[in-house]
Amino acid sequence: MSFFFIDLRPMNRSATPVVTEFVLLGFPGCWEIQIFLFSLFLVIYVVTLLGNGAIICAVRWDPRLHTPMYFLLGNFAFLEIWYVSSTVPNMLTNILSKTKAISFSGCFLQFYFFFSLGTTECLFLAIMAYDRYLAICHPLHYPTIMTGKFCGMLVSLCWLIGFLGYPVPIFFISQLPFCASNIIDHFLCDMDPLMALSCAPAPITEFIFYTQSSLVLFFTIMYILRSYCLLLRAVFKVPSAAGRRKAFSTCGSHLAVVSLFYGTVMVMYVSPTYGIPALMQKILTLVYSVMTPLFNPLIYSLRNKDMKLALRNVLLRMRISQIS
Repeated sequence: MSFFFIDLRPMNRSATPVVTEFVLLGFPGCWEIQIFLFSLFLVIYVVTLLGNGAIICAVRWDPRLHTPMYFLLGNFAFLEIWYVSSTVPNMLTNILSKTKAISFSGCFLQFYFFFSLGTTECLFLAIMAYDRYLAICHPLHYPTIMTGKFCGMLVSLCWLIGFLGYPVPIFFISQLPFCASNIIDHFLCDMDPLMALSCAPAPITEFIFYTQSSLVLFFTIMYILRSYCLLLRAVFKVPSAAGRRKAFSTCGSHLAVVSLFYGTVMVMYVSPTYGIPALMQKILTLVYSVMTPLFNPLIYSLRNKDMKLALRNVLLRMRISQIS
């Protein structure tokens, strides 16, 4: 494994070697296992892009889906494409690479986009819960509150807050001296592996970063749980069984995504990870960063008649365009 240093000698400081690249170990194994993992993750990535892309096309092309709920779902699918693209392409390259190296700037760019997109996803899940809460608990006020302009503002705020929250702490982490080693036992540049390589302790930076991440997770999950408690209370008051089934159907898919995403994220970033083996940390990270974007199109389309019909129309439209 390569280990590159630049020797910097400032006038008033002793020589300090500076890491210019990191080595991502990824998933160890013989060449046959690496080829299998490459094929598996490539298929998952392509299916994820196609599934979420199909949802975007369905929402855009089908007039019946021009509603706030599907507008948010289409934007969420767009976010999932970027989220999975922040990790999988580099992971595929890394599997086939002999050096398994990633540049210093590339590592911290991945770190930034991975956490910014993850934060944006938390905020998206919260506003999708708000949308369902309004639709079921306040149906008469729903059309006047969830206007196109208001939905656009909510989506924009999610992206802005997600991407403006991490530049400062990640910049300070990038300024730490990484002189002990450049080997990261992970398939991406994450907080814990990077801090383990730092020669100098940075308790304030770590505190700010973990506090910020924990607050985002805590407040969004608490808001989602509160929204669904009020929503379930309203659903049980619906007199007809058919009405209750429809309400559960529209909310069940969102709850499934929330459970899958937050369940693994909370284990990784809220509970202590020092007792969790490195392989288990990689698997947990795979679940919320790769498997969740893969399952989202399946969860939302299989439980939603309008979406299934719209996706059929998209496929039919594609076939007609190919024939013509």
